[in-house]
Amino acid sequence: MRKLKPHRGYQATNMNPLWHIYRLVKFPKVLRQTIIIEICRYMPNLKFKSHMYRQLLGMDIGNHSVFAFKVVPDLFYPELITVGNNSVIGYNTTILTHEILVDEFNIGKVTIGSHTLIGANVTILPGVTIGDHVKIGAGTVVSKDVPSNSVAFGNPIQIQ
Repeated sequence: MRKLKPHRGYQATNMNPLWHIYRLVKFPKVLRQTIIIEICRYMPNLKFKSHMYRQLLGMDIGNHSVFAFKVVPDLFYPELITVGNNSVIGYNTTILTHEILVDEFNIGKVTIGSHTLIGANVTILPGVTIGDHVKIGAGTVVSKDVPSNSVAFGNPIQIQ
């Protein structure tokens, strides 16, 4: 089950939260993180990419875990992403830690276990926990927790 909590600064109004997003998340922070993420998306050096994510974005990334070409961590709250040891995040994967709905703004930690493979073009929604030794098939939308030692694929997600 996804674990989300309302954003601490958002109060429901007549406007959707995106209309006044920079009152909730400061523009300089988002600009800085966007620049870092865009540089890292195309960076071929995997060690340096992980180092930048750890040091500049505050992500918790285990030893020998790698982010493939064009991976997109959350632009607003990348510090809510944790990846275990020896995991692979596949090409063009998106990892979200915020969720903006018409009248809600929620955030949630994303935890990816150790020895886990995330396929290409996967979308991981906020508040999801993916266990250890998991394989997520290409194109999957991970909308709920995935237990350790399992295989998940499809949209809607199927877990075996």
